[in-house]
Amino acid sequence: MLNDARSHPVAGPAPELQVARDLARRAIPIAPVLLIAAAIGWGWNGVASSAIGIGLVIINFLAAALIITYTIRVSLNALMAGVMFGFMLRLGLLTAAVVLLRRFNWIEDIPLLFTVLITHIGLLIWETRYVSMSLAYPGLKPRPVARDAQAAPSTAPVAPTPSMQSIPSMKTKEAGAA
Repeated sequence: MLNDARSHPVAGPAPELQVARDLARRAIPIAPVLLIAAAIGWGWNGVASSAIGIGLVIINFLAAALIITYTIRVSLNALMAGVMFGFMLRLGLLTAAVVLLRRFNWIEDIPLLFTVLITHIGLLIWETRYVSMSLAYPGLKPRPVARDAQAAPSTAPVAPTPSMQSIPSMKTKEAGAA
């Protein structure tokens, strides 16, 4: 029964954590650009606001991955509920954090909100280049092996396998036709 299949835990790797960690790692080179832009426009208050925005985005991505990782171990039904209600919970927490932060006089609204928006969308677009769209490699695409680590091609003859011995060679065909 279909309902029974969705109520069992799913075993396997957790690629969502790998992707979320990679998103957090990719925020590092973007952060200085956003912080410098905030410093130019709003000074130290803008830098602080932008830094908080970057932190909120990273926490949001990691929380989403953790929700998926823990609910998939329960069942597919728990995963679906966790993703839906987790999204609403994370969106509510982000909204509450921004509303609470706006009460501080040193928080600048524009750098905070634009940093959250640009970092969310920018990191997701950037990460699409590195996410594998194959079930063979869930999560991130495998990285190419360095040239030094690759073995040099062998010039030694390969011993024929039994399946290779059953393939007639060109000389055998020519001999049989004569």
